[in-house]
Amino acid sequence: MRLTLMTDYALRLLMYVARTPDRLCTIGEVAAAHAISEAHLMKVTHRLGLAGWLETVRGKGGGVRLALAPEAIQVGAVVRSVEPDFFLVECLGGGERCKLTGNCRLTGVVNGALHSFLEHLDRYTLADLLQGPASQVGVAIAVKPPTRRRAAAPPRRP
Repeated sequence: MRLTLMTDYALRLLMYVARTPDRLCTIGEVAAAHAISEAHLMKVTHRLGLAGWLETVRGKGGGVRLALAPEAIQVGAVVRSVEPDFFLVECLGGGERCKLTGNCRLTGVVNGALHSFLEHLDRYTLADLLQGPASQVGVAIAVKPPTRRRAAAPPRRP
């Protein structure tokens, strides 16, 4: 699974603003700090404002600040509010174009993985992302190869 740039930028923006609670931050300064487009960051800021994560102040001297304390902002909730969809495979989108619909267990497996992914994100708040070195957050991921069943060897001929 890969999150969209919108979500990546949203999390970067929230972390930046959380580190400067004593003042308003401008879109320009955040864009410069992360080397991202101001126009794109403006869209991200708008979406985060509508979702209630940021307060925006217009006009001269305006900017953005967190609408909630970092401890009250769940990472999973932010991701859900920004990502356009979680259709990891076609059948999750309800398109009914897959010929295997109803005869395939892939949907359940992928839904389970998505649930685990979001559940893991729900364990963290914005405050957790701001503390200490990056190595202290999360867990190491060990990729286990899928279990493969070996085909039975053909019988030996005498």
